Amino acid sequence: MSLGYYLDPLGCAKNQVDAETMMGFLQEAGWVAVADPAEADLIIINSCGFIEKAKQESINTLLEYRQTYPDKKIVLAGCLAQGYAQELSAALPEADLIFGNRDLAKITQAAALALSSPEVSCRVLVPAAIPAPDTSPLGRRPLLSLPGSAYIKIAEGCDNHCTFCGIPRIRGPLQSRSLSQVVDECRELLDRGIKELCLIGQDLGSYGTDRTGGVSELPQLLKALSQVEGRFWVRMLYLHPDKFPLPILELIRQDPRLLPYFDLPFQHGASKILRAMNRQGTGESYLALIQHIRAMLPDATIRSTFLTGFPGETEKDFQGLLHFQGQAQLDWVGCFTYSREEHTPAYSMKPRIPRNIAAARQRLIETRQIPITEKRLDRLVGTTLEALVEEPVPGEEEPKRQVYQARLRRQAPEVDGLTFIQSDTLLVPGTFVWGRICTRHGFDLELRLED
Repeated sequence: MSLGYYLDPLGCAKNQVDAETMMGFLQEAGWVAVADPAEADLIIINSCGFIEKAKQESINTLLEYRQTYPDKKIVLAGCLAQGYAQELSAALPEADLIFGNRDLAKITQAAALALSSPEVSCRVLVPAAIPAPDTSPLGRRPLLSLPGSAYIKIAEGCDNHCTFCGIPRIRGPLQSRSLSQVVDECRELLDRGIKELCLIGQDLGSYGTDRTGGVSELPQLLKALSQVEGRFWVRMLYLHPDKFPLPILELIRQDPRLLPYFDLPFQHGASKILRAMNRQGTGESYLALIQHIRAMLPDATIRSTFLTGFPGETEKDFQGLLHFQGQAQLDWVGCFTYSREEHTPAYSMKPRIPRNIAAARQRLIETRQIPITEKRLDRLVGTTLEALVEEPVPGEEEPKRQVYQARLRRQAPEVDGLTFIQSDTLLVPGTFVWGRICTRHGFDLELRLED
């Protein structure tokens, strides 16, 4: 009889791919995924360790599972487990095993260890070495995304060393997968019916620089994907603005399947703060990059993240960020307050900004972004666009009509607004439809199907 496991994926899209990869290895070893943790022989929590709030959420999740299922075996995996293995082993007896994310193929070994010897206290399985990144079960892994979409991690780790970020310590240095391996995985996913290939990594622009001496191989990857036949989207997520490979713009212009969607985490607009973050750019250079992208690709969508309350951020610096926001006119913006993380250079930087000031600045950024995003969306009303159907909206049925959730090229999974479709015919999740944008509701759009 097969053993069953329940996996709770926390954190970012990269963590989701790790979760899917572990599920793939467990599946190959004969384990069966179950939808109810009460029916599982093993519960796996794929934790996030990026910022303090995410760390606490991961720990609270573990404690809740232990309280609800006192007799279950529980593995705490993921970034938090990798970065704080020994500390967690001593402080959290609620976990039967601490499992890092450097060698996901060992999840089957971790599962066996967790199930054995109930008298033994919490153990640790955190391999220090990073195996070759081409050992995952490719496109065979189960997918946790909504129908039609999949994330493809093209590299692991990061060499950028932003002073506020602990990812290089947790994930290690940049290790790019081979171009052929990435393309093969994309082909396998397309053969499974996937329509949207979301390329992810800590910084896609750095892809391949670990083996070329600094020259990005992202253009070669996009060119290779352009040679794949079929109707699909390729979406790029997380491009460090200091490492932006300009040749990709011409490739995107030539192939409409390569989406002109750019997720560029600028973080700030004041040069002093950018230098303190170990960023090479300036507000002016970032605005020039935005202008260049839009000149080459007038229908480009640009998303970014801003960070308020970084050590040393004066009111003048914050006004510089507000000026940058106003000049950039970005389509989508996420704003976060600085989180002081151990083992990062910024941890000891001063002066520290009070949390209430950082939060007030965050709220002002968010408030000012609302009319900018709404204006960018209003330009779409009346245009005919392609949408990827995701799922029916529960409780929104009308006589002979159903409301469906979908996304446009301009809307990335989970982080941007949505597009809703009313249809009196059955729409299949994971397929494309064409229609006219008839109205905007906040950050969401409504699409009317073509006759």
